[in-house]
Amino acid sequence: MAKKLYVGNLPYSVNENDLRTLFADAGEVGEVTVITDRDTGRSKGFGFVEMATEEGAQEAIKRFNGYTLESRPLTVNEARPREERPRGGGDRRGGGERRGGGGRDWRY
Repeated sequence: MAKKLYVGNLPYSVNENDLRTLFADAGEVGEVTVITDRDTGRSKGFGFVEMATEEGAQEAIKRFNGYTLESRPLTVNEARPREERPRGGGDRRGGGERRGGGGRDWRY
């Protein structure tokens, strides 16, 4: 059964082919994704690698967690399920509506 791994602290120059080649040393690699900023297209410094087997995933974690790539130690572990986030815009700070402040108290 395929196992998805999180790969963090990636150098910004690393692309999906680089990750596929690196992780192929640990076993058969399925889908590889480097997460990029939607506005700039630049890597966000993390990605996901799907290993074909549980054994390949464990071997990849053992080999590459802490592995130094372009002077950066990688973080490799099992990916957690994606958290659901509320859709739509709005104020992320929460709270209620704010109205003008300061000024005088107009009650007589």
